[in-house]
Amino acid sequence: MNTWCFMASQTTSIRLDDDKLSRIDRLAAAIDRSRSWVMNQAIEQYLDHEEWFAQAVAEGVEAADRGDLVSHDRAVTAARNRIAKLRKGGR
Repeated sequence: MNTWCFMASQTTSIRLDDDKLSRIDRLAAAIDRSRSWVMNQAIEQYLDHEEWFAQAVAEGVEAADRGDLVSHDRAVTAARNRIAKLRKGGR
């Protein structure tokens, strides 16, 4: 949920190399947004992904602890079937 612009904000600092800062500035100019807006969006997306990933790992560990596992052969077969389907243009 991108509600940061409606919430109280605090100033912080971050060290970036020149290349990253230039990329941020180019993107900000291209979409007519501020550097701060672009950085906030990037951080929001990063946090969303990392929180999702951490939760998925925790759920996987819990499943493994319960013995709810898939054999290697079954996982490989499922992956191969998925790849074949995608190559044929399926979803």
